Amino acid sequence: MTGPKIAIWDFDGTLGHRRHGTWAECLLEVLDIQQPGHGWAFPEMFEALATGFPWHAAQDPHPHLNDPDAWWDHITAVVTGALTRLGTAHPQAAAAATRAAYTDRTAWSLYPRALRVLDQLTTHGWQHVLLSNHVPELPAILAALGIDNRFRAVINSAASGYEKPHPQAFRLAQEAAGPAQRLVMIGDNPQADAAGARHAGIDAIWVRRNQHTDTPDLDAAAGILLTPIPISNRRHPALHEVPPLEPTAPGALPIR
Repeated sequence: MTGPKIAIWDFDGTLGHRRHGTWAECLLEVLDIQQPGHGWAFPEMFEALATGFPWHAAQDPHPHLNDPDAWWDHITAVVTGALTRLGTAHPQAAAAATRAAYTDRTAWSLYPRALRVLDQLTTHGWQHVLLSNHVPELPAILAALGIDNRFRAVINSAASGYEKPHPQAFRLAQEAAGPAQRLVMIGDNPQADAAGARHAGIDAIWVRRNQHTDTPDLDAAAGILLTPIPISNRRHPALHEVPPLEPTAPGALPIR
C-alpha cells in the first residue's frame, strides 16, 4: 500500500502529563486551597471519582457534550456528587474551581523525549495524529507545550463525542490518517489504546506505566516504528509491549 506511515498517539501518560497528577490530585489541590487541613487523601478521592466521567462509559457516545461549557457542566456535576458523597464541605465551590485548576497550562509538561522522538520519526517519513480522551482545552494545552504543530490532526473526545476504545474514535483517527502504508497506535492504556486499536485493525504499541510516576520509554516505541515489518507478519494487528524507563535510565525524569 502506498501512502504515508502514520503514528497515532495518545497524549496524557504517553507524550505528556499533568505533573501533580490528574483528577483526584487536582481536587486535592483545590481543597488544599479552599479548605486547608481538610483531611482527605488520594485513595478515597480516587475512589470517589471512579465513575461518571465520559471515559468511564466509553461505549456511550456523548455528542451532546461537544460544547466545552456543556462538557464542563457535566464534569462539575460529577465532581459535586463525588465530593458530596465523601462529605466534604462546600462541594459545589470545589467542583466549580476544578476547570481552572485542571486546565492551567503551567501544570502540564511533556515527557523528556517526546518532541525529539516525534521529530526523529518525522525525518524518517512518519506523520502523526493525536487521539486523546481529554478536556475541551486540549488544543490550548498542546499549543502551550509547543507540540501542536507536530500533528496533522488532533481528535479529542471532548470535541468528537467518542471516547477510546469506542470504535468510532479509531475510525475518526483512520479518516484523519487517510490511506497509509503503516498505521500504529502508541499509548499507555492497555484497554483504551492498545486493545481499542487492535479491535479496529490497527497495530498497537503499549508504552506501559506501572504507576503514575513512571516515564514511558518513547525511544523504545520509536525503535519499533523504525523497524520494517515483513509482509507475512501484517495479517493481524500486532501488539508490542514496552516497559517504562527505569528511574535511573538516561533521560528519565521523575513526574513532579
